[in-house]
Amino acid sequence: MTLFSVRTLGFPEIRRDDRLCELPLRKGLALLIYLAEAKGSVGRDVIATMLWPDSSEDVVRARLRRLLHRLQPTLGDDVLTTDRSTVRWSSRIDLQVDAQSFEQACDRGEFERACRQYSGDFLEGFSPGDCPQFDEWAFFRREALRGRAIQALERVVHDKNAAGDYAAAAAHAGRLVEFDPLSEVYGRHLIRNLLLAGDRAAAERHLEALTQRLRDELDVAPETETRALLNPGAMLPIEAPPPTRFVRGRDIHLAFQTYGAGRIDILVLPGFVSHVERVWEEPRCRAFLSSLAGIGRLILFDRRGIGLSDRVGFNPGVDATAQDIGTVLDAAGSRRVVLFGASEGGPPCIQFAVDHPDRVAGLMLFASLAKGSATPDYPHALHASQYDMWLQQLVSAWGGPAGIETFAPSLSGDPQARAWWAGMLRAASSPGAINGVLEALRDMDVRHLLGRVSVPTLVLHRLDDRAVRIGAGRHLASHIAQARLVELDGADHWVFAGDQQPVLASIKQFVRNLAA
Repeated sequence: MTLFSVRTLGFPEIRRDDRLCELPLRKGLALLIYLAEAKGSVGRDVIATMLWPDSSEDVVRARLRRLLHRLQPTLGDDVLTTDRSTVRWSSRIDLQVDAQSFEQACDRGEFERACRQYSGDFLEGFSPGDCPQFDEWAFFRREALRGRAIQALERVVHDKNAAGDYAAAAAHAGRLVEFDPLSEVYGRHLIRNLLLAGDRAAAERHLEALTQRLRDELDVAPETETRALLNPGAMLPIEAPPPTRFVRGRDIHLAFQTYGAGRIDILVLPGFVSHVERVWEEPRCRAFLSSLAGIGRLILFDRRGIGLSDRVGFNPGVDATAQDIGTVLDAAGSRRVVLFGASEGGPPCIQFAVDHPDRVAGLMLFASLAKGSATPDYPHALHASQYDMWLQQLVSAWGGPAGIETFAPSLSGDPQARAWWAGMLRAASSPGAINGVLEALRDMDVRHLLGRVSVPTLVLHRLDDRAVRIGAGRHLASHIAQARLVELDGADHWVFAGDQQPVLASIKQFVRNLAA
């Protein structure tokens, strides 16, 4: 059987039995890559839209016939199977695509192998020209694969460090720095492991380079814990993030952390994006989480498809995330917990509290809502058309500090906060993946569960929240029997932005009453 290998990671190329195929046209290469990624038949109309978007049907069909004819001498006979309406790679050849092999390694948890296979970004430096829909498809595919590569590298750095192989951990951390040069978390991974490997000179060079990048790009200095890495006897930062652990649940791995040792557990489920390690990079967020850990044992986790948890091939809904809460609680050895659901994290916490009231001591909902989009009987959210427009804007700005003006107006002018949020988005997900997650959140509706919540509930909401209106919080409080509503001053949607003290005071009092 003839072997064709399609390289898509880096500048693309196609080989037949290890011999490079010199393809005559860039659109021919684009066509073959798209067919290989499709793993089956593709309609001629789809190909036409991808490669000749402004041409008439007759012109497109003629061009596609000519293109297929010109590919035949290079590829050989019977490599492509065609009929009147579709085109595909022949089932009689052995087709290997490097991006798919990379994803399979990630799916199997073979993260070191995946890192070796990721030789560059998807179709790096390639475009067929004048094909905006192909370029858009390639962009989303590139970002999805890039996100998985970052996730794989993070897992390998974690594992190598835990095994004491600091040189290997530093090498992989160096690749993380290449992905996100302004991330102090990645910079600290690199510097710390270089120090542990005994290469102080290299650690000093990388700290100097990081300091220069932060000064040039953001006009800020490294954080104290970054600078302290090179101090004698300070190999680890004083407030190092808690170690990340992984638990397997229903064929996926979930990343979680525990921090503190209080008499009661507090599980925090944030909104649509999270990353259990990068949350500690933002000083205000770290301070808030540390304060929570002073009230009870803190449990953090990334929902499936997000952050360090496994990527999934579908959009996880409220039920799936509620199941993940139970999986993480079991792994953390938690019997009774207070759930803290922020924004879109609230509905899964509501679902779990209804399904497992014996395990939930209390429920805290911050800036949350019961339904993802507005209807005549629920005016507290964006209408579906407005939501889709907002989603399109968010996805188009992915890679930068997308949405920070809405989520945290008090921090929107802070260069370091903007850089942190941009890095958080890139590490937590990809534009294509988050698009699906947010579409699922748009369609969620847990109003039917509110009357079944039987545990004490605290609803916290800032009066001028720009992301989720105060009416959504009032609706929750009025439909949950044992709910207490606390309306707070401010416009920040992020719990750690703005004035944290009223939030923490309300939480502390609520938890104290539960423990009494």
